[in-house]
Amino acid sequence: MLDYDLASMYEVDVSQLKRQVRRNIDRFPEDFMFELTSEEVSALRCQNGILKTGRGQHSKYLPFAFTEEGVAMLSGVLRSKVAVQVNINIMRAFVAVRQAIAALQSSELRYEQISRKVDQLNAHVEEILHDQNDINQLQSQFNSEVALQIEVINDALDQLREKKTEPENPIGFRVQ
Repeated sequence: MLDYDLASMYEVDVSQLKRQVRRNIDRFPEDFMFELTSEEVSALRCQNGILKTGRGQHSKYLPFAFTEEGVAMLSGVLRSKVAVQVNINIMRAFVAVRQAIAALQSSELRYEQISRKVDQLNAHVEEILHDQNDINQLQSQFNSEVALQIEVINDALDQLREKKTEPENPIGFRVQ
């Protein structure tokens, strides 16, 4: 969080907040608080579209950025009832953000697991369809072979019907 946002929450001037931080700088190591560079401030102004025109609209000093631990340390440095209440609310907000991130990571993990299962099912379905195509081809070949055999049998029966063979010596008939 930036110093001017915290100052408005704590209901103090930015200069007073910075003065208290500088007087207690040993409480704010680099992982608690750092000063933004002019390039970062410029990028922040362009990104957020907060550039206002006019004299006195922007601080000539670079803002401080505070981490969660730095915000916690500020309440001890500012020592007011407002600072304590604001700090409690900010800590709750940080906890809520961490919980939301954890829930998001958990849902992303579940999404990846489901995605893998869907991919496995897709591969299985493709394998089944491939096997079904093979079965259909074999069935088609079998059906054509059976049809060919039936045709050969019918042809043989037709040929047998066409041949009228009379026996040389019919039964019950005597040749003299």
